[in-house]
Amino acid sequence: MSFGLKSPNLRFLVPSAVSLFRSTVTSKQRKEVEGGKKEQQLVECTVVKAVQVDLISQTKNNTDAQTRKIAIDFDNTHEAYKSKDNIELLRSLLVFKLCTFDFLVDKNKELMDLSKKVFGKWLFERLMKMTFYGQFVAGEDHNSIKPLIHKNQAFGVGSVLDYSVEEDLTQEEAEKKEMDPAHACVDRREKKYKAHRQFGDRRGGVVSARTYFYADEAKCDAQMETFLNCIKASGGASVDGFSAVKMTALGRPQFLLQFSEVLVKWRRFFNLLAAQQGKSGMDALEQKLELEQLKESLAKLGVGNKDDIENWFTGEKLGSSGTIDLLDWNSLINDRTKISNLLVIPNVETGQLEPLLRKFTVEEEKQMKRMLQRVDVLAKHAVDNGVRLMVDAEQTYFQPAISRLTLEMQRIFNREKPIIFNTYQCYLKEAYDNVSVDVELSRREGWYFGAKLVRGAYMYQERSRAKEIGYEDPINPDYEATNRMYHKCLEFVLEEIDHNRKANVMVASHNEDTVKFTLEKMNEMGLSPTEKKVYFGQLLGMCDQISFPLGQAGFPVYKYVPYGPVNEVIPYLSRRALENRGFMKGSQRERSLLWKELKRRLLNGQILYKPVY
Repeated sequence: MSFGLKSPNLRFLVPSAVSLFRSTVTSKQRKEVEGGKKEQQLVECTVVKAVQVDLISQTKNNTDAQTRKIAIDFDNTHEAYKSKDNIELLRSLLVFKLCTFDFLVDKNKELMDLSKKVFGKWLFERLMKMTFYGQFVAGEDHNSIKPLIHKNQAFGVGSVLDYSVEEDLTQEEAEKKEMDPAHACVDRREKKYKAHRQFGDRRGGVVSARTYFYADEAKCDAQMETFLNCIKASGGASVDGFSAVKMTALGRPQFLLQFSEVLVKWRRFFNLLAAQQGKSGMDALEQKLELEQLKESLAKLGVGNKDDIENWFTGEKLGSSGTIDLLDWNSLINDRTKISNLLVIPNVETGQLEPLLRKFTVEEEKQMKRMLQRVDVLAKHAVDNGVRLMVDAEQTYFQPAISRLTLEMQRIFNREKPIIFNTYQCYLKEAYDNVSVDVELSRREGWYFGAKLVRGAYMYQERSRAKEIGYEDPINPDYEATNRMYHKCLEFVLEEIDHNRKANVMVASHNEDTVKFTLEKMNEMGLSPTEKKVYFGQLLGMCDQISFPLGQAGFPVYKYVPYGPVNEVIPYLSRRALENRGFMKGSQRERSLLWKELKRRLLNGQILYKPVY
């Protein structure tokens, strides 16, 4: 993997910290992954309940007698809630009802702090476990969560473990941690990729994602250990689990800002060259630059002389078809010995290279290397424990770097099976381009593509930041546009699965229409749930009427399972209340189904109903 053009006169740097990342993954490690294939092969989930006649209707496909069409009845409350006793149903009704009261939701943090003072720690924790904590959090540690994980698995639902402890910082403390005085005076950085004090507290406007702030390298090491323990717990608690990680927990966020800016500017330069050839406004993979025109454009920009450019493309064995696409463009890079050398960007007006910021100190260089090493350690630990690693998406000013580092892990660890999954936020205007480019790269290089599709967790913060700081809003204009983007990305990945069976996708959605859309496409393509290529995911404590019928029907479905001590997951619970306020106000469907099942049990004399598994 490389970072710049090989000709000494063609020092046009491509932004990739990945050569350093790859340097931490030795050939010995590659052999360990391949040699241990049999021992580390993920075990398929073996606990799936028998299909119920009233839950699933199956008909023969006209084109293939062996393919069965499956339709799920999401109104069947008996199947949806058979894993819950009556107390759990009542708790769900209470919590969801409380989430509809604006005052309680808006002041939930203050009310929880007051309750802690009034009732004392012991009674407060008991009350939380009977309500919000019990609804949305599995337990305090990896041992206490095992009963719930095993119960869900018995009813066909797996787990994505997520240790949800966060620092309880004030806004002032968060802003102080976020601001980086070391590079405050650099003026070549774009506004989007600079830290801004008014948005220093990245928790603002975020309803469903943990937030980490950089303190020091020791704190990053501690957070890596937390992720390692989570991976180990996932491997010990279930046979086919996932574990979730966040890149911003593993190093200085400013590195991700800087790396993201370089990646974006390099892609922007490709788009400029495409526009010169009249190919702007096309999907990313449709932009194929004519090689001879490209050489002339680069020569005019002063990137190198004609002979240098000719040797560049010949040496890389690119352009044999007479065209260069975005993936070819991104491959024109060579190894650099120092990460700071990566952070050099093209000025599209002058054609000259400019440093993004001042030279890093020796300590800053070490910090960035440690971040990449931590990523490597987590990936290898996931392989060793038979766990798949889900890399969460974050804000758009971090995400290009996060996606690139995740991609590099996939290229290394997804050779035999899908271990590393990247997350794509479909409320972004560029979501489809990102998905299609990464799928195409996996196809060309022969590794397993793994994706989690979400709508996104940072919409309000992203829009507010873009408007106030002054850059283009990266978010789709409305909810319907986001739905269309989600379905477009999903259909693209499903078609890739249909073609070569090496792509894998988790449909992480609480939207029943999206789940039905997925089932419809799977039926059309003849994709069987037993192939375990298409997964479904929902948060613990939400949308059981989707998760459990899918699990009962044999689909791979997972709950995002947060865990951690009561007092340390308060920030997470606060966001659950905020998210459910909008969710429950928009639809009373889940509450009506809960009432329906409770009434059914009472009428059938099942007052003391207990799940059997």
